[in-house]
Amino acid sequence: MRTTTSHLQTALRLAELGLPVLPLREGKLPFGNCRACTRSACGDRPHMKAAGPCECPSLCHGWGAATTDPDILTSPAWTRAWRQAQAVAYHPGGAALTVVDLDDADAVAWARQTLPATKTVLTTRGEHWIYLGTMTSPNGVRPGVDIKSLMSYARWLGPGTGSMALLPDAVRALAVKEPSTARAMAGPVTVPASAVNGVCRHRSRSYLERGIAMAEQRIADARSAVHATVYRTFLAVLSAHGWCGCLTEAHITRLFAAAQAKGESLRHCMDAWDNARMKLGM
Repeated sequence: MRTTTSHLQTALRLAELGLPVLPLREGKLPFGNCRACTRSACGDRPHMKAAGPCECPSLCHGWGAATTDPDILTSPAWTRAWRQAQAVAYHPGGAALTVVDLDDADAVAWARQTLPATKTVLTTRGEHWIYLGTMTSPNGVRPGVDIKSLMSYARWLGPGTGSMALLPDAVRALAVKEPSTARAMAGPVTVPASAVNGVCRHRSRSYLERGIAMAEQRIADARSAVHATVYRTFLAVLSAHGWCGCLTEAHITRLFAAAQAKGESLRHCMDAWDNARMKLGM
C-alpha cells in the first residue's frame, strides 16, 4: 500500500479524469530539472512521457512532465516531490482545455461583459474561466488576462461551478496581436481572410493535414542547416494556420517530433516556435 499525501491523492483523482498533472513547489513553480537534464543536456522529451531521447524518471521539463500515469505519479522520485509540493497543477492543453486566467476584479468584469459564460473557478485574486478546446498560451493578452492551454500549466483550485462551453472565437482572437512598430517596419503580416470573416477553411481535415504533412516532410528532408529549416518551417505553418486557432496540440507535437527526429532538442523546438510567433506578432 503506497503512502500518499493529500496533494498526491488529488493528483491521482484528477489523472483518473484525464487531466495530466504535476506538483508545484513554492512560488507556484514546477520542480527544477535534475542534473542530467539541466540545459537540455538530455535531449529533452516530448510532452506527457512520449517516446524520446530523455528517459529521466524525475519531474524534469516543467509542464512537459505532466502525466495521467499513476505509476509515474507514485514513483519514488515523484513521491518525494509530492511531499514537498505546495500545490497541484495540470496541463490544460493535454486535456483539450483552455484556461482564461483573470488576475483581478477588472479582468473579471471585462470577461463577464465580453466572453460567453463557462465553468468558473475562483482564484486568490480573480477567476479561471475554463473552455473546451485548445490554443496557444500567450500571457498578457490584455491587462490582467493570461491564456493557459498548449505548452502551459494551471494550478488546480477545485472543480468550479457552471457548465463548460466550447472555446469561443473571442478567446482565440486574444492571441492575435497587432505587430509592434519595429516588426511592422520589417514587412507587413497578412492575416488570412479565413481568420477575419469567420469562415475557416483550415477546419477542413484534408487541408490542414496536408499542410502539417508537408511541414514534417520539409524538416525530414533537411540535410544541413537543420536549425534554420525548423524555424522557417514553423514560421510557414504559423503564418498559414496559426491565426484562426485551428492548430491543436497534436499538430504541434507532430512538428516537434519531426524536428527532434533530426536531432533538435525540445528546448530548441520551443525556442523556434516562440521566435516564429514573435516574428508574426502573434
